[in-house]
Amino acid sequence: MPNHCYHASVEGAQHGAKSLEQFLDYAKQAGADGVQPSNYMLQAENGLRSAKDITDQFESRGMILDGISCHCPAWVHTSAWTGTPSIRPFIPPEIASKSPAEIEQWSEDYLLGLMDLAAELGIKILPMFWGVAFGWELASGYPWGFWAGGDFDLVKEGKERFVNKTAKIRQHANALGIVLAHEIHPGSAAMCADDFNMLVDICDGDPCLGVNADPSHCWEGEDFETRFLKVASRVYGCHVKNFTIRKNIPLRMMEPNWEGRAMQFTDLPTGDLNMARYAELMIHIGYPQRYCKTMGTKTAPLIVEAESAYRDLDATSANGIRYVKDNLVFPVAGGSFEDGMGS
Repeated sequence: MPNHCYHASVEGAQHGAKSLEQFLDYAKQAGADGVQPSNYMLQAENGLRSAKDITDQFESRGMILDGISCHCPAWVHTSAWTGTPSIRPFIPPEIASKSPAEIEQWSEDYLLGLMDLAAELGIKILPMFWGVAFGWELASGYPWGFWAGGDFDLVKEGKERFVNKTAKIRQHANALGIVLAHEIHPGSAAMCADDFNMLVDICDGDPCLGVNADPSHCWEGEDFETRFLKVASRVYGCHVKNFTIRKNIPLRMMEPNWEGRAMQFTDLPTGDLNMARYAELMIHIGYPQRYCKTMGTKTAPLIVEAESAYRDLDATSANGIRYVKDNLVFPVAGGSFEDGMGS
């Protein structure tokens, strides 16, 4: 029998208008084997749904639970200190009106509870991204680097802030055996591979600090092979997403509408990235083996996160699921193609 190391799955954050049940039904109809629901899909009227309730929904449909996307609350937790209003869409209105310190405490408590639920569900890998722990100046990547003066050093302060603010969350993750898989991403605490390795270094090699690979965020000088080879041993999650860069349009411009931006997320087949090479790179760096060992599964998910400013979201995601099943879920070589030559 062919030895497949992957199965097709889909990210739930973009489908937030759907309930968990609706999302599962949509994904199953589209041909996915599993899904990665967002934390919002696991909400009940008061708090989070029970592990049994969630498990029952998956089992009744024969679907695999491939982690819980908790990007939004994690980003809020390490960004609230800046006072930015951009966190408000991701938190309840009654929490959004509180002080930055109170919002930070709420999001920390929320993440601790979400990890407890994940542990009950047998989920050991949580895709997410850390927020703007180093401040908006550093997140901008402004090349002049006015980041230190006579009485301030934004890099040093950011390192201390990240270590201190994430300490309780990292401690709880380690106690539960959970990997917090940061998606290296603009506007986060680690925007490139070197940034992420710096986070690991300042946290004394903390084993809970993992990476959620996503090639679509490699558009400014660091291609996906360079990035993920640098953090290879820490890659525990994998999104599949594509993009294109429109020519002669600045990458950094204050354009609020996606249609007008230089960087466009696309459907999987027509973007600039070679998705097959990406799936092969993930095997090369050990992602599927690492995922399966951590989660106790036979295959690792390729999480479709296809988006488009022009195409219907459900259709784009369904197309992405089919693309993964047809092109990226392939039998893995058991040896070299040279083995049978001359025999």
